[in-house]
Amino acid sequence: MAIIKPVDESKIFIQDLPSWGNEEQHISILRLDAIHPIISGNKWYKLQYNLEAAIQQKCTGILTFGGAFSNHLIATAAAAQANNLSSIGMVRGMLDPTKDLNPVLQQCQNYGMKLVFLSREDYAQKEELPFLEKLNKKYPQYYIIPEGGANDAGRKGMQSLAQHIPPNCSHILLCVGSGTTFAGLRNVLPSHQHLLGFAPMKGGKYLTEEVKRHIQCPQDVHWEITDRFHFGGFGKTTDELNSFMQEFPKQYGFELDRVYTAKMMYGLKQMLFEKAFPSHAKILCIHTGGLTGN
Repeated sequence: MAIIKPVDESKIFIQDLPSWGNEEQHISILRLDAIHPIISGNKWYKLQYNLEAAIQQKCTGILTFGGAFSNHLIATAAAAQANNLSSIGMVRGMLDPTKDLNPVLQQCQNYGMKLVFLSREDYAQKEELPFLEKLNKKYPQYYIIPEGGANDAGRKGMQSLAQHIPPNCSHILLCVGSGTTFAGLRNVLPSHQHLLGFAPMKGGKYLTEEVKRHIQCPQDVHWEITDRFHFGGFGKTTDELNSFMQEFPKQYGFELDRVYTAKMMYGLKQMLFEKAFPSHAKILCIHTGGLTGN
């Protein structure tokens, strides 16, 4: 049975940011957020081959992991429902489901997702084999997707995004959470195109080693990850970043998400001020969606 695609990839477009950069530089943004209001940005690409595998294996549902404001959880719930699959979300933190259902988790439930709340200690075992074996025994008909879709199927899905990236772009900028999107793109984009990843958490440079594990030669060149613009840590923000987020849609007509893309775009503006890019650079930013978290 073929997978049902609830997103509309024909809505993807590149929007210029004419007031950024110098006269020779060209700055634009790939609007992945436009493909679906919930399964937006890179979420669909990381899910599509996982859903396909679940259907081929005749699984009845999807089980995955995320925090209380996870865009991945809500995207999985919506995509699973569209493909007539049930879903289970393993949520980090022992919340009280009668009191603590924020709008994201409530919408997950609205899409039919069963929420299971784990302590942070239990959640930390989400990639360990004994813990996964227990889940397989408890939910034998469920296909397990790692947090953020971080597996081979997720990276394969991200590779198909490369068709929307013009070959004349010299620099591709994107946010990095698990490294799935970054590694998938680096493996298929021409090696001369420089990839710059923005990690939104303190100490996010650790993702460099995670990405290295999945990048193939000769693409293992011309890329780096910066954690300069974390604004206090993952999910944290400041008055300065909030002000930047509020002004951005007034100028360009679309929102940034506070966890990832707002930090990336603020970081880009700062780096342009610092003249960190060649004077003739053609810079493409990738809007990875995630606006439900706002």
